[in-house]
Amino acid sequence: MQLYPYLFFHGRCEEALNFYASILNGEIVGLSRVAGSPMEKRVPEANRNDVMHATFVAGDMTFMASDGRPGPGPDGDDDIALSLATSNADEGELVFASLSEGGKVDQPLEEAFWGGRFGTLTDKFGVQWMLSIHAND
Repeated sequence: MQLYPYLFFHGRCEEALNFYASILNGEIVGLSRVAGSPMEKRVPEANRNDVMHATFVAGDMTFMASDGRPGPGPDGDDDIALSLATSNADEGELVFASLSEGGKVDQPLEEAFWGGRFGTLTDKFGVQWMLSIHAND
């Protein structure tokens, strides 16, 4: 299982990633926009060019990022989440269920349009978690 910090930049994601790339000698190794994804229909037209998901790598450091949900921000309440990724469905389901005990499931584990399954929750300590169960190759 892998753990990645997931940062939310409230409309400034691409700008932030380019800034970090110039300082940390890193690169954006993947960037998907809301436009063209199933999320496109769920957000205002003004936010369709937003970064839905990006991966940033510099040396042995990796983090993921997004513009986050449309709306006001940043307010400090939802600027970071921890993202877990596994290809073991049993492990992923157990971890998701255990982390959600005493907390709140924000999005149940469900089939993801990119393959595999995905869900989000806030644990009983207020930490936001994103869990991806990758489809076996």
